[in-house]
Amino acid sequence: MSLRKAYQATLDLLYSQLPMFQRVGAPAFRKDLTNILALCEALGQPQLRYPVVHVAGTNGKGSTCFMLSAVLQAAGLKTGLCVSPHYRDFRERARINGHYVPRAFVVDFVRRIQPVMDAIKPSFFEMSTALAFDYFAQEKVDVAVIETGLGGRLDSTNVVQPILSVITNIGFDHMEFLGHTLPLIAGEKAGIIKHRVPVVVGELLPDTEPVFAQRAQEMEAEMYTAERFWRAVPLAASDYHTIFDIFHLGQLRYSQLELNLAGGFQAKNLQTTLAALELLKRHFSIQEAHIRYGLQYLRELTGFLGRWDVIAQRPKVLCDSAHNPQGMEQVVQELKHMSFRRLHVVLGMVKDKDPSTVLALLPKEAQYYFCKADIPRGLESSRLQGLAAQYGLQGRAYTTVKGALKAARKKASPDDLILVTGSIFVVAEII
Repeated sequence: MSLRKAYQATLDLLYSQLPMFQRVGAPAFRKDLTNILALCEALGQPQLRYPVVHVAGTNGKGSTCFMLSAVLQAAGLKTGLCVSPHYRDFRERARINGHYVPRAFVVDFVRRIQPVMDAIKPSFFEMSTALAFDYFAQEKVDVAVIETGLGGRLDSTNVVQPILSVITNIGFDHMEFLGHTLPLIAGEKAGIIKHRVPVVVGELLPDTEPVFAQRAQEMEAEMYTAERFWRAVPLAASDYHTIFDIFHLGQLRYSQLELNLAGGFQAKNLQTTLAALELLKRHFSIQEAHIRYGLQYLRELTGFLGRWDVIAQRPKVLCDSAHNPQGMEQVVQELKHMSFRRLHVVLGMVKDKDPSTVLALLPKEAQYYFCKADIPRGLESSRLQGLAAQYGLQGRAYTTVKGALKAARKKASPDDLILVTGSIFVVAEII
């Protein structure tokens, strides 16, 4: 059997045997660390063999992870990056210096760990997290940037012993698992704060600051709030870049810093990243040149996908994975700064979340193309169409994402904008 066929057979086995939150939602969520601890023990505790930057947050944690990874790579460090979910290829979840984990490693890993998986029945995320840990250890990375999957305290990634913890922000998402108030959600995210390990918090709210401050005090951890020290001011933007002036304590630190990501909303993620890099200078040699180069060539260095991602022109097709109120609010604000004749929105959502708070934010003047991602969690397009109508959003329902996009392209003029959004899984079928 060829390697490609062996790899696909391995994935088919995993998809059929392991519950996957990306596809089925709540049944795949595990409320303890028992399985990941067992997997790590069987593998010889690989997650403890290299320095880790551990990143949590409601929004922006993925972008922040990619920014940190790009700069650390630019500084000459062999950098592991563990993110989720994947868009096109399972191997996106574990990469080193932008290169995906090899197919051969995935096949061998599953063969090695199969007896343990048969015994403990881990989730797909628990398995993929253990795979990333093991891959980084075998390849002897200099540092790994690890993104939490959901929450923090009970997330499978929370068995690492980091040199730095990062919490980007707190918003309303996954409330059925994390709690229905900001303090409760913050308490779950704060679970990644470790004893005497500094933590960067991107932004604080009156409801969340006491939660983080108390946890940091209990853990004797230095806590730094990025927005109190750093300010990123967007100056200009294109489809793939944004230029910022960066101020630290009110003084200009980096003039015209170029970020290889579009969207003024990246300012807060950039502030969080720069605050984290200041603390990482305690461990690594990180110079201004590394920061500039890493951020300017972020996509090339890391393989970033899915967030404010322009995939076609005339008409422009823009994909964004926003799926909660905070993320969609950022998208809507960014649209106000763009120039186009008419807006077409290809929209799909999942059925285990309340869509009302997102639908209420979307522009009523747009033409909508409702669709369902090809996963069990996908909300039926006709149901979404009916819910959207209650908020003045008008359009047709389509059975597939690609069908909806095809219809939007057919109707749009060259100067129109097509936005594909509402779910990571919708975007994944397009990019």
